Amino acid sequence: MLRLAGARVLDDRDVSSVRAVLDEDPVASCMVAARVEVAGADPWRLGGELWGLEGRPARSGRLNGLCFSGPNMIPLSGNRAALRHFADRALRRHRMCSSLVGPADLVMGLWQELEPVWGPAREVRPHQPLLAMGGSPTIRPDALVRPVRPDELDIYLPAAVAMFTEEVGIDPRLDDGGAGYRARVAELIAGGRAFARFEAGEVV
Repeated sequence: MLRLAGARVLDDRDVSSVRAVLDEDPVASCMVAARVEVAGADPWRLGGELWGLEGRPARSGRLNGLCFSGPNMIPLSGNRAALRHFADRALRRHRMCSSLVGPADLVMGLWQELEPVWGPAREVRPHQPLLAMGGSPTIRPDALVRPVRPDELDIYLPAAVAMFTEEVGIDPRLDDGGAGYRARVAELIAGGRAFARFEAGEVV
């Protein structure tokens, strides 16, 4: 069966259509939405590709499926046919991602398509909750937790590696000696999205 005409790589001309999909579930799509907010849909700036399955007629501005392909593969919307199109595109290229994350029904459906070629998963978490706070915290925040500064990257990085390893179960430095993960952590710090409490020059 030939399915090559399905999903295509989106770009800045598609940003409004992408945002329409992301806005349907802003909590589940927050990781991708944050990237799109800063970088648009251009793959080079985004740090990955957005794959879209267009509605009918083509170029109608409506997307029937959306998937982010980068360090993580994140299916964001689509039916079974859309997931097959995303899998086709993923299987025609060198594997880039270390994890599939997102809504469980989409992730598990996409993994069904990929597993016969990619092999068994390191770990499957079909029931991992996504939590969002709907109001003010009920405990007093730690006043000493603050944004990490760019000059603190080398101090912060070992704690970030430890946190990633404990959560995901794999050392993020394995593939390239840590260059890619260091760059990602530096990007988070530069964007004001890394926080820590420091005591005596160490993250506590």
